[in-house]
Amino acid sequence: MSKKRIGILVSGRGSNMESIVKAVQRGMVSYDVAVCISDRARAQAVVRARDLGVSVQVVRKRDYARKDAFEDAMADVLDAHRVDLVVLAGFMRLLSPHFIRRFPNRIVNIHPSLLPSFPGLDAQAQAVRHGVRISGLTIHFVNEGLDSGPIIFQYPVPVLPGDSDEDLANRILKYEHEFYPRVIDIIVAGAFHLNDRRVVLDLKIKGMFTSA
Repeated sequence: MSKKRIGILVSGRGSNMESIVKAVQRGMVSYDVAVCISDRARAQAVVRARDLGVSVQVVRKRDYARKDAFEDAMADVLDAHRVDLVVLAGFMRLLSPHFIRRFPNRIVNIHPSLLPSFPGLDAQAQAVRHGVRISGLTIHFVNEGLDSGPIIFQYPVPVLPGDSDEDLANRILKYEHEFYPRVIDIIVAGAFHLNDRRVVLDLKIKGMFTSA
């Protein structure tokens, strides 16, 4: 049986993308990375992906007159690579309903907070300013809202006294790299079911803390 194929969308450094690709290369997961798409030609993620031997496509919004044309171009690349799951890994644009409807329940994202707390940009800074004792990460399906899709997986990370935004971001990122490739493996295997908004995983992850 051929392996499932994922496409990764990036905009920035690409550290989560790298952790996913390395998990594939080490045989830790059962899927392949078919393509990496960046909306920024000079993103560090583009260099990282090419160095890792991943097929890279740059699709820039400024090259298209309309957002739907830009998103169609990305979707066409994903379809051409026969992608089973779309993985957002530091992709910094909010996807429109137009794009999401092309991949229903086939887009996942990782966010550096325990959603629904602190959605959107600078979640780590929001957590530090708010004075919470626990933050963490959330992996969720993407819907038409901002960081509001059904939650697949969450993991708590402490906020320590004296933490800066960067301190907390780096602590959370370590767990993002650990869990994102493994949760993607469960999703592409179809080892879950949706009960309204609740995602019930049929396989367990060591150290898991979820709403399911």
